[in-house]
This record gives sequence, structure tokens and C-alpha cells, in this order.
Amino acid sequence: MERTITIQQIKDVAQEAYNLYKDNTDGKNADYIPYLANIDPKLFGISICLMNGEIIQLGDSQYRFGIESVSKVLTAILVLRQYGAPKVLEMIGADATGLPFNSIMAILLENDHPSTPLVNAGAISANSMVQPVGNSDAKWKAIVDNMTELCGSTPQLIDELYRSESATNFNNRSIAWLLKNYNRIYDDPDMSLDLYTPASVPWASLQNSCPSVEPPSPTKD
Repeated sequence: MERTITIQQIKDVAQEAYNLYKDNTDGKNADYIPYLANIDPKLFGISICLMNGEIIQLGDSQYRFGIESVSKVLTAILVLRQYGAPKVLEMIGADATGLPFNSIMAILLENDHPSTPLVNAGAISANSMVQPVGNSDAKWKAIVDNMTELCGSTPQLIDELYRSESATNFNNRSIAWLLKNYNRIYDDPDMSLDLYTPASVPWASLQNSCPSVEPPSPTKD
């Protein structure tokens, strides 16, 4: 039995999710980054890119949100492309730390590898791996080109957010140099951190820029 999900059904579910959570006030802004501490916590948007290139947008979807830790996924994809999964597994790892995303203790407990590219230590290490090693400008171009391909539009740097994070990223500076101590960072630590920080603050507009791909065959029950 074939089952087809229509675009209208997706729109209806997106609208239902938006209505359900738009007034949710759980959690709080990341107040350790001054710029983010001052963002209106009521901002909430949904943007869904369909495989045919159509975009479903609700709420504050046009606001310039910093992508923050979403960038970790994009950089992980880049180094997987450049090195292959076995090498990334060897140089970084893939295991959850069981500790906060910005934990220094996790490095001390597992000093043989940063554990995963989806926490700060592993993401900084991943940025250090981006080729060509030793060339900051070329590495940044590779990061931006990868983001552009994956997101369908060129990311725009939120300069004020970048400066705010750079001025207060003391914990990440400690992480970068601790990785250096354990030979788990693969380029200059300061350069790697300076690439990691702007990579986490761009805003990539999805308006009229969703990449179109060939849709899969309908699922069968």
C-alpha cells in the first residue's frame, strides 16, 4: 500500500507545531554571550525546505538568527567529505561525552580524542582539520562554500554577534589549547578557534534559495 504525504499536510503540521509552541517561554537566552542575552526571547520561526525547492515559512522566519551550534553539523560534513569517516573517527571520534557541550572536563577524562565533532572541543578540532591546513583564508572559503552548498544560499556573517562571541570565548580558548596539549588539534589553535567562532554565527537566508533535489519514491506500508 502506497502512502503519499501531500505538501498541504506538511503545511498543516507545520502550522500546528507553530501554534503549539509560539507562546512557549521555557528556557532562556545564552546570557554568557552578551549579544544573544539581549535578543528578544519571543522570536520564533519555522522554515521548512521541501525536496522540490518549495519553502514553508511561519512566524519570524526572516529574522537573522545566528545558527550557533548548527554549524557543528555543517563543519562535520565538510571534514567527512575531505577525509572520509574512518579518518574523522580516528582524529576526533563519535561518542557522546555525557557532559555539557562546552565541557573542559570531558577532554581531561578522554584526552585521547575530543569524542565528537558535535561538542565544542570536537568542533574546534574539526575546524582545525579543514583543508588546506595552514591557510586561514582558504579554510574559511571552504567552510563558506560548504555552507552555501548545503543551505542553498551564501551565509551572511552577523558581525556584532561575531565580535561579542570573540570577546567572551575564554572557555573555548582554554579548550583549543588543551587540545593542543593532547595533540588533538591539527592546525594553529588560535586560527582554528578564529574559524570556529565565525562559522557558528552566520545567518543563511532560506528565502527563495532552497536547493531542489529529486524526491524519493512514495513510501510503502
